[in-house]
Amino acid sequence: MAIKYAILGLLHYQDMHGYRIMKHIQRNFGHMWTINYGQISRSLKDMEKEGLVSMQDVVPSDDGGPHKKLYSITPKGREEFARWLASFPDKGMLIRDPFLLRFVFFGFGERDQALKIIDEQIRIYEEQLERRKKNIAHWSGYPDYVRLTAELGLQFNRTYVNWLKRARKEIADGREEKGKKGKEKE
Repeated sequence: MAIKYAILGLLHYQDMHGYRIMKHIQRNFGHMWTINYGQISRSLKDMEKEGLVSMQDVVPSDDGGPHKKLYSITPKGREEFARWLASFPDKGMLIRDPFLLRFVFFGFGERDQALKIIDEQIRIYEEQLERRKKNIAHWSGYPDYVRLTAELGLQFNRTYVNWLKRARKEIADGREEKGKKGKEKE
């Protein structure tokens, strides 16, 4: 998913500042994609130069608060977004999870340490799952595409938790060690 198109899509709903865009992506698209504020900020600057978004400085209120830049989608941005929306994706499904990259290499480290990290990841995924379960009613009032994507996030999260618990059990039981011993006999 290109950051540019995620931002343009969100700006269809309402004008937003960069931090709010990032929080929305993390909270609602986290099962599909991860992002940091630097990527959002850089993308917004580039998109403003391209004429896809416009920026308005918002001065802090009398009670303080941060200075913000409010971004809006332009007609050119709507055209670019519509072109992207009508095109076919070029890639198959990608699962981007930094934990999975580390998991693949756990066999080179200490099993007890791997189990500690896996336990922590299970805890994190379970917290995310509970949050998604609570939010699913909220998404039921949105268009079908949004609601169905939220349901997919819930299902992915549930699948991750179940898979990771099963993987943890196999690793704790030493299944990998049993497989290595079998190969040594051949």
